Amino acid sequence: MNKTTLALIISAVLVQGCGGDSDNTALNAPSFSLSVSDAPVENAVTVVACFSQIELKSSDSANNQTFLIGDTLGTATANDLCTDSNDAIVANTRGIDLLSFTGADSTELLNNIEINPGNYNQIRLVMSPLSYATVDLDKDGIEDDNDQDGRADRIPIRVPSNELKLDGFTATLGGITDLTVEFDLRKGMTNPVGQEGYILKPRGVRIVDNTESGHIEGTVSEALLMNNMCDVMPEDLSETVASVYVYPGINLDTTELADNGGAESIESLTSAPVLFDGATSYSFEIGFISAGDYTLALTCSTDTDPEGDDDIEFIAITETNVGEDGSTTDVSFAVPE
Repeated sequence: MNKTTLALIISAVLVQGCGGDSDNTALNAPSFSLSVSDAPVENAVTVVACFSQIELKSSDSANNQTFLIGDTLGTATANDLCTDSNDAIVANTRGIDLLSFTGADSTELLNNIEINPGNYNQIRLVMSPLSYATVDLDKDGIEDDNDQDGRADRIPIRVPSNELKLDGFTATLGGITDLTVEFDLRKGMTNPVGQEGYILKPRGVRIVDNTESGHIEGTVSEALLMNNMCDVMPEDLSETVASVYVYPGINLDTTELADNGGAESIESLTSAPVLFDGATSYSFEIGFISAGDYTLALTCSTDTDPEGDDDIEFIAITETNVGEDGSTTDVSFAVPE
């Protein structure tokens, strides 16, 4: 049979995709891998996305396929992170805390599932309506428990139509498709006034080809932060000291760089927090950026309201080139000489 291998991985911040059996791929089967990655959101201790099934929508509807978590052969086993109001575990659901997987860590949802070659117009990640976040608003190191029931309060996360609709791909015999879905929670996870819980908006999700993307790791000098009156050396190491915004292209008009919800003409691709390591280093990391030239802008502002047009001042700007195949580009913000 003409089949292709499907491997789906979900993780956060930086993820390595994996393919199927190399011999089978070389002989007759294209390989497809999909990862999910995330940029942290302030005050959240956990952000649990509850995945129930993965759907592939083909240009030929007869080729559509659905993989149910814990049921279809090759899917990850369901777990107990997603429960209803009676604490009953939601069947066929895999809860993934997006903030638990950093660096190159990953966890699989699908692995070595065969699909037919052809054009797939859309990938859909179907989610349980019981996705949630826990927070530490008073920053005492303990998840908030306002009802004092001994368990952290679960703030619901809603996704439009309970599914994430992503771009498709073409599966060809002998080909390899290795994608990552990047959740930019700083950009797309909102807490609307007058509504309960968070909404995860599609604009906070982007998809990249791992073979054509890389990662950015950077440092910021303490002297640069202090010279610009940024808060330094926080006792809470999860507290954001500064923010780095990423913009496609170089030689940009820096007066037109917008924050996540800004009205300026040049929109940010993503952003990342700068964190203190408790000793001497201030660093940030940004995963899965399509290869190319980028402008990075540093600000002391830590306001990450994705809906607001915040008045932020960039204290340093640098340009860099991101490579392919998961390579890492190092960036440093230092005091100008």
